[in-house]
Amino acid sequence: MAELEGLEFGKSDFVLLDEVTMEQFMENLKLRFEKGRIYTYIGEVVVSVNPYRRMEIYGKDTIDAYRGRELYENPPHLYAVSDAAYKAMKRRAKDTCIVISGESGAGKTEASKYIMQYIAAITNPSQRAEVESVKNVLLKSNCVLEAFGNAKTNRNDNSSRFGKYMDINFNFNGEPTGGHINNYLLEKSRVVQQQNGERNFHSFYQLLRGGSDELLQSLHLQNDPAAFIYTKEGAATTSNNDRASHKAVMSALEVIGFSAEEINSIYQILASILLLGNLQFESDGESVQILGLEAVGHVSELTATEADSVRKSLLFRTVATGGGEVIEKGHTEQDTCCGRDAFVKALYERLFGWIVSRINSVIEVKDYDPVLHGKNTVIGVLDIYGFEIFDNNSFEQFCINYCNEKLQQLFIELILRQEQGEYQREGITWQHIDYFNNQIIVDLVEQPHKGIISILDEACLTVGKVTDTVCLESMDTKLAQHPHYTSRKVRTDHTKVLDFKKHFRIRHYAGDVTYSVEGFLEKNKDLLFQDFKRLMYNSANPVLKEMWPDGQLSITEVTKRPLTAATLFKNSIVALVDKLGCKEPYYVRCIKPNEMKSPVLFDDARCQHQVAYLGLMENVMVRRAGFAYRQHYARVLQRYKMTCEYTWPNHLMDSDREAVEAIVTQHGFQDDVAYGLTKLFVRTPRSLFTLEQERAALIPILVLFLQKIWRGALARTRCRRMKAIYAIMSCYKRYKVKAHFWEVERRFANVRTTADYGKSVEWPTPPAALSQFHNNTVMLHRRWWARQIVKNIPPSDMLEVRAKVAALTALSGERKDWGVGRAWQWDYLADARDSPQTSSGFARVSKELRNKDDHSRVLFSGFCRKVNRFNKSTDRSLLITDKYVYKLEPKKQFKVLKRLPLDLTGLSVTDGVDQMVALHTSSQDDVLLCLQRGDLGANQDRVGELVGTLVDHFTRIRRVQLPVKVCPSALQLHMRGKPKSVTVETKPGQTSADFKKRPDGFVLLVPAN
Repeated sequence: MAELEGLEFGKSDFVLLDEVTMEQFMENLKLRFEKGRIYTYIGEVVVSVNPYRRMEIYGKDTIDAYRGRELYENPPHLYAVSDAAYKAMKRRAKDTCIVISGESGAGKTEASKYIMQYIAAITNPSQRAEVESVKNVLLKSNCVLEAFGNAKTNRNDNSSRFGKYMDINFNFNGEPTGGHINNYLLEKSRVVQQQNGERNFHSFYQLLRGGSDELLQSLHLQNDPAAFIYTKEGAATTSNNDRASHKAVMSALEVIGFSAEEINSIYQILASILLLGNLQFESDGESVQILGLEAVGHVSELTATEADSVRKSLLFRTVATGGGEVIEKGHTEQDTCCGRDAFVKALYERLFGWIVSRINSVIEVKDYDPVLHGKNTVIGVLDIYGFEIFDNNSFEQFCINYCNEKLQQLFIELILRQEQGEYQREGITWQHIDYFNNQIIVDLVEQPHKGIISILDEACLTVGKVTDTVCLESMDTKLAQHPHYTSRKVRTDHTKVLDFKKHFRIRHYAGDVTYSVEGFLEKNKDLLFQDFKRLMYNSANPVLKEMWPDGQLSITEVTKRPLTAATLFKNSIVALVDKLGCKEPYYVRCIKPNEMKSPVLFDDARCQHQVAYLGLMENVMVRRAGFAYRQHYARVLQRYKMTCEYTWPNHLMDSDREAVEAIVTQHGFQDDVAYGLTKLFVRTPRSLFTLEQERAALIPILVLFLQKIWRGALARTRCRRMKAIYAIMSCYKRYKVKAHFWEVERRFANVRTTADYGKSVEWPTPPAALSQFHNNTVMLHRRWWARQIVKNIPPSDMLEVRAKVAALTALSGERKDWGVGRAWQWDYLADARDSPQTSSGFARVSKELRNKDDHSRVLFSGFCRKVNRFNKSTDRSLLITDKYVYKLEPKKQFKVLKRLPLDLTGLSVTDGVDQMVALHTSSQDDVLLCLQRGDLGANQDRVGELVGTLVDHFTRIRRVQLPVKVCPSALQLHMRGKPKSVTVETKPGQTSADFKKRPDGFVLLVPAN
């Protein structure tokens, strides 16, 4: 737990005061201010005193110290109430709001910025890009809205001259997903007039002091606020931070998503306002003229309108007669000035409204679906103008102070009256506390037909010349008996204070305020000639055109009378209060310690007045007499039942109240609670925190238990599902196997009677489980089919078939042609058809060799071209028997030149159509030859026949394998132990194949055709 403050800093919660008196309250408040402790609690309400200096209590370490902590764990701070609102929103999915109130200069705007900074810092720990983008826009929007909506007043250097309520949307994870900003009653009259010592809105001075020379030149401006009527009042008090602020605003606009064209349009509008303010008019008695039309040209250029249209809109008013005729009515010099001022006020007001709506379009929650994204919760932050009492209080102060009356009424409703009413309804013993109910003041302003707003509206609607004085007389007549209203006519005892026919006074909850009625009706009507609206709508600038949609109406169109400014403001404030009333509120009550903006001065009387009208004393009394926490029994039980053995997981008692009593008794909190009819009331937060701590310790255990149960259930479900899946798969596999067998049986049922024995029948695709079985079955069928074919072959042809099968296997399809399609003759030298002239002589020699060498069969014979031992090629005859290889001389009656045993180690052939063969021997003295064709066929390939015969003989008779190598390029062999390489080349003009020697071996030259 974090370290708390010592007693030397006073009481950190006013509820802990020894006695609840104004003296003790002020003494504690002053002590804490002097000690640098600007925050103090009243229960869950934070009282903040403006320190008028920068304090080092808002850094990252401070944020980490308050993240996820209970209110009383750390010293009072804005971060504590921000975290409480965030936790309530996230834990209970409850919309919350933080209402920041106090008079002008009390530090409300700074408080709202620190609250936004804290919420941004504690969310999105995973740094998701889309969430960071939303956070950046929300934070940067403050900078932009301050520039265009804040101004320096005599009470505050950065006074909000508009009301702002921001809703921040969160998803179910507690991460910001968007937001929405509502603005209320911009003080647009400040554009044309400021009180002595005050400034116009910051945006004008930031542009004039911070804009580059190129920018100002393009806008026809100069960097001197004193040169313009609307900014000269604040020129002497121009802040040194205007340049830096201008850069920050430009950067913020870009981050938010404003385009370069939109940013340029914003500053063109500001420049137009300044130039319009410098226009001067003169009258000759009949018409009004503009002095210096160059400025009009500049305005038309900046607003993308016609210069003549700008001039006519300023000097004339277009009016439609009853007959539909349109005429131009010239203004007086006074009307021209008033119309010009009304135009620039409306121009700035619509610019500000457009900026707010543009920001909203960026930060709004897009594509939200509760089913997909869960519940969308909201934290609202209200930063609205404080109670104002100036030397001259006009219509704006009247509206602002009415707004503060409504917010005070909400505070009373939620914090005081509602609290006491709940105790009474629940039957809790309670000591009634008197408090001031300001409903009577609210009714004075907003009551239908009788309130001041209704009287103002009635005066604005009355036909004829109704002045502010006549309106005041009407208020004096209708409100004379009201205890909170007075004027010179109603109360003669105020003669020295109130001017006759000018002033009236309202006794607000914050004190008496005297209002000057001058300008009330004009500001309430908020009249703007239609000519200006049409001028802006017809602008070529799309931003300006978008701001003035009502300018599209024709002058002859009759429209409904618009609501007055006061009524519009009243409706927006009523809607705001309704919106706040449906959320769980958290309050920050800001106090201004002095009028000098001093960090050390504490004005007791000034502060005591604020404490009184803010109702802080009554708040302390209610908190001391009340209970910090209350909740329905069912919800208490639901949240804390796991902390008691008698209520977990479900209780067996007669009611939820008895179950809650069991929880309280087990923890020993009997003296710190009260039991209402439907709710449990806990007096101190510490008891609640103890329950939360125990619950937090048990939650991981329960989560693990639930995870175990759930995972077991999932595992059992998954197991049952898998069993079912495997059962289905098993049945399906069996079905697929049987179906495959049935299909095979159907297709091959009659193959015995077909001509090709089922060779053309297409096999069905087998299931994966039968792939190997399918391959075996196909192989069996092929063997059966081969057997059936072989059975029909005559025995005399079997030798040739075996040789061809052997050749097919040995050549493996690598040789293009190997004579498979013709009948093989084997012994071509003895065949009279192939060798008609030499066959008889060879037959005699072959018979002699059979008798001599005792061989049983001639495997192959034929003519060939052979390389001899002198590396020269000659014509020879080749005879291969089952025992020997004979080299014969055909020219000498087939004389045996050489006899080799049939102990070959392999054969080598090429993959072409040439007839070259190499017979490899174990002595590395291989035989290289090229077979020659006889008379049976000029193009017969006899290499395949030689290979098949030898391979079949070695495999079937000798039971050894004879390797056959098909060479795609060079054929390799050894001759007399030396390696040789033989290639094949085609030579044009070559008549027959012949060998030619080369350094590494030989080349076989073959004819081109």
